[in-house]
Amino acid sequence: MGVFSFKKTESLNVGTTTSLDHAHHTWSDETSWAGLNASIDSGARVFWSYAFHEVTNYTIAQQPVNFRDIVNASPQTDTSAELGIAFDSFDNGFVDQDTIASVIESAKEANISVLTTHSGGGVYGNGNSPTTLQSFNTLNTSIPVVFSHGSYVTLKDTLLLRSTNQFLSITPESEMGFGLGRPTSSMAMDQAALGVDTHAFSSGDLVTKARMFLQTTRSAVTDGLFRKWQAPGSNPMSVTQAFLLATRNGGLALRRPDLGVLSVGAKAGIVVWDGTSSSLLSWVDPVAANIMHYNVGDVGHVLVDGKFVKRDHKLVVGDYSSVKARFLEASNRIQEDWKQIPYPQLRDLT
Repeated sequence: MGVFSFKKTESLNVGTTTSLDHAHHTWSDETSWAGLNASIDSGARVFWSYAFHEVTNYTIAQQPVNFRDIVNASPQTDTSAELGIAFDSFDNGFVDQDTIASVIESAKEANISVLTTHSGGGVYGNGNSPTTLQSFNTLNTSIPVVFSHGSYVTLKDTLLLRSTNQFLSITPESEMGFGLGRPTSSMAMDQAALGVDTHAFSSGDLVTKARMFLQTTRSAVTDGLFRKWQAPGSNPMSVTQAFLLATRNGGLALRRPDLGVLSVGAKAGIVVWDGTSSSLLSWVDPVAANIMHYNVGDVGHVLVDGKFVKRDHKLVVGDYSSVKARFLEASNRIQEDWKQIPYPQLRDLT
């Protein structure tokens, strides 16, 4: 449980107060409970989404029993964690239609907070696109659907997102680093929010992702002009747009207008940056200062539901020293196990 909890603590340290967790760790009853309990204990606002997937010795047919046990026990009640479902097999041919229908029915019966799926497409297949999910009548229910990536989203998909008010979660750093790309997702920014993706690949720092997305989107728009020896006549994307993608749009994606904003009645997920730091000193526009100049050392205080989880630049959530020790023990053991696995032998497929 230390591994799950520690990585959410890392997000709090950098000021990412809310996460949508596609909980891939549902490999057994024990690991499922461990991940959920760690999410609850972390102090973060976590939309913990139980992943229904085929894994060795723990099939999709077995997983609903565990999911119902969790729903009935409802350990997340009166905490900052909420329950969702994650499912990636709407159109990959590995799962039959009855199983897909049962997952959707489980979502409705449990009245979950969110349904999420990895929407790849393009050269990678496994689209799980808005068009596909619409065929299962999942986009017009009261449950928000978040499509991770949506890198190859089509015009038809984008129109569906708009008409049903569903959102993409664009994760620019991992999409560039993994080689997934994002050739069209920036065309659907009005129905998108920014995400971190997996902490195993990069930091949980959402502001840095916003900066990356801002500058790469600007570059994508202007590069074509430069190749024609032309200059852009306007700024293709503003710092305010980037800031909203990292804040308010995340709440809207979850149909939670009380998240990602500072207003009366909203949930107090608050980050206080040190405006006297060397990177922010003499700031005038707080949004521009944050998106363009912030670094992690500027995060002075972080609150979730009005409770301090970081204060005066120090984490104050849970027994942090004990969590660190357990994390180191687990990570060292896992890394040693991975070292014993031989690299795959590549072969020419041309």
